[in-house]
Amino acid sequence: MIAQNVAEIVSRHVKLTVDGIDRMYLNVYVPGLQYELGIVRFFREHRGQPLPSAALMSPMTRTFVAALEDFVARHEIPLVQFEKGQRKDTVMAEHLRRFGREEGVVFVGKAQENTPVFRTERRRSPKTGRAYPWIVRRSAMVNNYYIYAVDRDFGPFFLKFCSYFPFNAKLCLNGHEYAKRQLAQERIAFEALDNGVLKCADPKRLQRICDGLSAAKIDALLRKWLRLLPHPFTAADRKAGYRYDISILQVEFSTTQVLDRPVHGRLFFEQVIRENLDLGRPEEMKLIFNRRIPRRRRTRERFCTRIVTHGVTPSLNVYYKNTRIKQYHKENRALRTETTINNTYDFGIGKRLHNLPKLREIGFTANRRLLEVERMSHDCILSEDTFQAINRPVAAGRQRASGLRFADQRVHPLLHALILFRQLAQGFRAADLRQHLAALSGADEASISQGAITYQLRRLRLHGLIERVSSSFRYQVTDFGFRVALFFTRTYNRILRPGLAAALPALRAVKIPLQRAFNALTTQIDTTIKQAQLTPQNLTHLHQVPSLKQG
Repeated sequence: MIAQNVAEIVSRHVKLTVDGIDRMYLNVYVPGLQYELGIVRFFREHRGQPLPSAALMSPMTRTFVAALEDFVARHEIPLVQFEKGQRKDTVMAEHLRRFGREEGVVFVGKAQENTPVFRTERRRSPKTGRAYPWIVRRSAMVNNYYIYAVDRDFGPFFLKFCSYFPFNAKLCLNGHEYAKRQLAQERIAFEALDNGVLKCADPKRLQRICDGLSAAKIDALLRKWLRLLPHPFTAADRKAGYRYDISILQVEFSTTQVLDRPVHGRLFFEQVIRENLDLGRPEEMKLIFNRRIPRRRRTRERFCTRIVTHGVTPSLNVYYKNTRIKQYHKENRALRTETTINNTYDFGIGKRLHNLPKLREIGFTANRRLLEVERMSHDCILSEDTFQAINRPVAAGRQRASGLRFADQRVHPLLHALILFRQLAQGFRAADLRQHLAALSGADEASISQGAITYQLRRLRLHGLIERVSSSFRYQVTDFGFRVALFFTRTYNRILRPGLAAALPALRAVKIPLQRAFNALTTQIDTTIKQAQLTPQNLTHLHQVPSLKQG
């Protein structure tokens, strides 16, 4: 049996659900060497050089490059000169197929790239006119070395070093590869996706492994390979505190839901894409990420939804600032929801690796909220008794409130506001309701009194659509309230109004199938009446016959 809506697909046809970190792209740097005065301090105070300049950096570059290429030659590691436009992941896949060891360096790639570096600039003293060197940040084309390796615990990864001072690096790893390595070491049977897990004999253990990918383990991975590879800095430099640290450039948080049949994944996207094209609006992003978005920034920053199709497989992409949520049908076997955070400052969080737990909470919460919005948008049908109860007045003790009548124009702005407030973790206030009611109803915010807002809050609360947050003046939308709001607004806007426009005989501007069907039905009824001799003329004649006989 094929599922009919998103709610049924998610609740009945998902065999395995896994939350895990996917791809991580990390910045590896020495904190004290990222600004000009830090460079001056390194050479002057640490190395005892009175005139810091680029001439002191060049010998360090030559020493590091020589040590790295000697390491490659001694261990007979392939050295690849990347060509312009060449996909490095493709080169890695080719070498990895021939790599037979459990751990080691697969190959080293070399590419010239535009990279921020420090140079010496000649300046003159305004007082004496004498020239002196000055350290400045510049961008230059320098060699970068990509060390592609396989770790026993993390699987494939790469570490990219800039060959020029201060030797910044990038570390790229994949959390799904880490999970698969851990399952194999614990001898837990599993079947792999291209980038994930399709089947697992112990799903709970798999989830615990994914949850256990911590900042400490990632830091240990870096320290391990810094010990195995040539190091740009001497032991004395590191002892003086010039050690590498890690910050987050990009991290992907993925929710993988493996389906029992491929057709259910296709059905999911057909319905999701049709119903959720407005997810990229600022008000929707505010709900998914629980972030306040000032009005002045809504016109400056990026908020949008894109549908991207590769072949016949569509993907839904929703953007918030530098963050993207992507949904796609992975290998026609699983639903993949990914939140990719490219700038942690978008959420008021620092970039250091120890902030990973906070980012994890934001990423996976965004995935769950998006899936909940999609599920609830298709699973909001109400029973007849509930429908009638919402339309009737309600009383609780001495408190009374009128019903929320289905077609009342004053009710729909209220229900639209509930949909907006649904995902706010800390709830909403009376002032928030006034602001949204004014915007949705086209009224002046000052014209809505506090008494009117208090009445509407009581009305919603007595009907069970909202509940008050304890010890506060905030309210939260209940699951029942969210379903009611979706059902009322979507049924009215998508069925009742367009249906009546097609059914009413006076509105004939556009011929649509529903209108043609109504016209055909009217014609057929008229024909049936004539055939049964029940036309108004016949009825009048029949009524006149008795009066003639009486005369």
